[in-house]
This record gives sequence, C-alpha cells and structure tokens, in this order.
Amino acid sequence: MRSSGVLMHISSLPSPYGIGTMGKAAVQFVDFLEEAGQTYWQILPVCPTSYGDSPYQSFSSFAGNPYFIDLDYLCLDGLLKKEECEAYNWGDDETQVDYGILYENRYDLLKKAFARFKADEPEDFKTFCEEEAEWLDNYTLFMALKDANHGAAWFTWDRDLKFRKAEALEKVKEDKKEDIAFWKMLQYLFYKQWRELKDYANVRGIKIIGDVPIYVAGDSADVWANPEQFYLNEDLEMIDVAGCPPDAFSEDGQLWGNPLFRWDAMKKDGYTWWTKRIKAMSELYDIVRIDHFRGFDSYYAIPGKDKTARNGEWRKGPGMDLFRTLEEKLGKLNIIVEDLGYLTPSVIQMVKDSGFPGMKLIQFAFDTREDGDYLPHNYPVHSVVYTGTHDNDTILGWFATAPKESVKFAKEYLRLTKTEGYNWGMMKGAWASVSELAIVTMQDLLDLGSEARMNIPSTLGTNWKWRMKDGQLTDQLARKVCGCMKTYGRIRK
Repeated sequence: MRSSGVLMHISSLPSPYGIGTMGKAAVQFVDFLEEAGQTYWQILPVCPTSYGDSPYQSFSSFAGNPYFIDLDYLCLDGLLKKEECEAYNWGDDETQVDYGILYENRYDLLKKAFARFKADEPEDFKTFCEEEAEWLDNYTLFMALKDANHGAAWFTWDRDLKFRKAEALEKVKEDKKEDIAFWKMLQYLFYKQWRELKDYANVRGIKIIGDVPIYVAGDSADVWANPEQFYLNEDLEMIDVAGCPPDAFSEDGQLWGNPLFRWDAMKKDGYTWWTKRIKAMSELYDIVRIDHFRGFDSYYAIPGKDKTARNGEWRKGPGMDLFRTLEEKLGKLNIIVEDLGYLTPSVIQMVKDSGFPGMKLIQFAFDTREDGDYLPHNYPVHSVVYTGTHDNDTILGWFATAPKESVKFAKEYLRLTKTEGYNWGMMKGAWASVSELAIVTMQDLLDLGSEARMNIPSTLGTNWKWRMKDGQLTDQLARKVCGCMKTYGRIRK
C-alpha cells in the first residue's frame, strides 16, 4: 500500500523549555500528521546524547533521553511546579536547542522532581526497574559513576571500576544508591511518557519509525558492560574504529571513532547482544530504520590512534547470518535499511536477500558523481524515497548550494517552477514515485533553507539544534499536504 510520512526529531518540536519533548506539542504534531493524511512519523534515535549532542553517539543503546521528558506533564503529576520550570534559563532562540544550558539546568530541575518522587513512589516503579534490569542496572550505575568522575569517559576511571571488579561495583552501588535511583526515575518517566505518546499516535493510525545506529559510542554503558563484544585490547582501548573511506565528498573520509564489533564472538553466542538490541528497538518503535546497513556486509576499520580515515581497510561483516538469526529468535522484522553511498554487488545482494526496503534519496539523483540509481524512474516499488535525511541540507538549501548543472538537471527533470516552490516540486517528485513509502522532512514542508539543516556530517558544534516555532503547524498546511496525498494515492486509509 502506498503511504507517506514526515521526518522530524522530538528535539525539534516547539517548547518553552529549550527542547522538544513528549508533551502537548508532540500530541499536536500527531494530530497534524493525521489531518495531513500521513501514516508515519520518523524520528532520530531517542537515546541520551553525549559529547557533541548527536543522537547517534549515546551513553546507552537502550535508555531514553531525559531531555524529552515533558515538564508540564511532571507538573500535572505533582512532581514539579510551574514556577520552578519557569525559573530557569532555557535559551534565547526558540529555533535552536542550547545543549550547554540544558545540561546545566535540566538535571538540576529534575532533581527537584526526584525529591517528590521518592516521597510518593509510584506503585509500578519497582516493576519497571525489575523488568528492565538487564540494561537499566548497568546504565544507571554507569551514569552515577560518570557523575562521580565529573563526566570523564569510563576508560579513564579507576582501574577496578574500569574493569568492573565485583567488590568495587558493590561499594559504588551502596555509596551512590541515591544517584542510581535518580537515573532510574528518569528512565521510568521517559518510558511512561513515551508509551503514552506512542499509544496516542497508534490509535490515530500513525506509526513511528525510529533510527537505530549500527555502532555505539565508545564511552557508553554498552561497551563498559560488554567489552568482550567489542574490538578492544587487554587494557580495554579501541584497537580499530569505525568510519568511511575518502571519496568525492571528503578527501580524508569520515572518522566516526566508534568501537568495532567482534563479529566472531557475537556469532559464537548467537548474536545475543544484537538480539536484545533489536528486540528492544522493535518494542520502542513500530518500524526500525537501521543506519549504515552496508556495514553488516563489509565495514571500514581505521587504526584507533589515527586522526583521519585515510588508512583504513575493508573487512567482512556478518552479512545475512545476523539477520537470519534475528528472525529465528524474534520473528519477522519490520525494518528499513539505510543503504546509501557506495554499494558493492555483495551489499546490493544482501539488501535483496534481506527483503527489507532500501532507501532512495532524491537529492542524490541530480549529482553528476552518482550513476542515476536515485532518479525516480529507476526506483523499485519496494523502497522508501526521501527528499533528504538528517544528514542533508533542506531542499531549498540544496538548490542554493548545489552545482549549477545539478540544479539545472533537477529543474528540468522535475519540471520545477519558482511559483510553486522548488521544495514542493521535489516533494511531489517523491510522492509521485512508485516507492511504496515516501518520507519528507518537516523543514521542507515549512519552506525552510539551510538555517534549518539538522546535521553537517563530520562537524561539531552547530548540529542537532533546529527547532520548529510554535504556530508553524497550521490547518492550512495540513490540508495542502493531504491534498497532495490524494493526488498521488498516498492518503492514509
């Protein structure tokens, strides 16, 4: 069935408290999607962000981001007071997230909620902690230790803590009991609000697509608690790290710096860690989008101490063996794969063998360095077409910065007119394509330029900040989008 959706992260929702949350604005966005005839809301990973503020570099693959806990809902629950929320500075620009201010103020405020939470603990809190204990205990201990070590990475901690010596950990569990309980409360509140939001969306026919990065951050509870699953030396230092080789877009390549998986060890234990991860994400989201899917076929390994990605080498990944094992254990998987970039015949075969729909990116279609696979007339039906992702400029930004020959080709191919708006013409190109699912970004629906770009890969300091202003979601825009859905046969039934 033909369908469509909108890509916008929770952080980008309007809010008086510095960042989008799972509160009233999220509910209003679901209502907008329903009115606009959409079927999907795609978001970025909801895990806690770490250094660089990227949702793709998280302290845990399983935890939720405490910043997304809605403060107004906490006021309704009696955990906070409105005047307490308004007493803090949350930044001066409603279109940008100020992560520095959030880090300084949000946890301080949430500790006020914790004092009241302890005094009247919800009946289901203990049950939540028991059901999620497998990841929750390690994550909350990890965060308490990070606080005790002034935010320092786990591989710089005292040796007994770094190597998880039982006696040292038991002492911390006792000494930091209150801190651990605080971090557990945050996860309880996150998951409570998340499940309510997801239920609200699902009842209205809106399914949520969530991103799962292929790699995890080196400074994470995942690696600290499971070092045997990662490519580390005897001193738990990363031997080689992840990235992408140099190409036409980057002469040094991309040095991501994530630890690599020990695929041989993972295969031996039946891919237990991956099974737990995909199971958890499949419960969190309706559909999982796996980022950098080609890394399962072959991955680029860069020496751990290198400063660029130039000296890496390609190594063989687990391929379909991983996904066959996952399906045996978890049943049919509802997955979209990010198969963009340079694809070898073996990667193309793996995508085909998996049966998962791959991605087509219209912005790539008009680049003279590409071979034409991204032009809409070449799309297979079993695919997901995007105008752009979180890593791309907005459509109007692309038209302002792309090479002249690419812009000229796009205008001719899509028969674009300035009167209609180049962004609307390109979105219509996606909606008109044969791809069974089409996703557009909220920035493109709002006619925004490069100022609203979410991320510029391999840069730090300016990313993940864009926010929608209150009042930009209008009934007029919803009706306009819904009209397009009717025209192109993507209306939600």
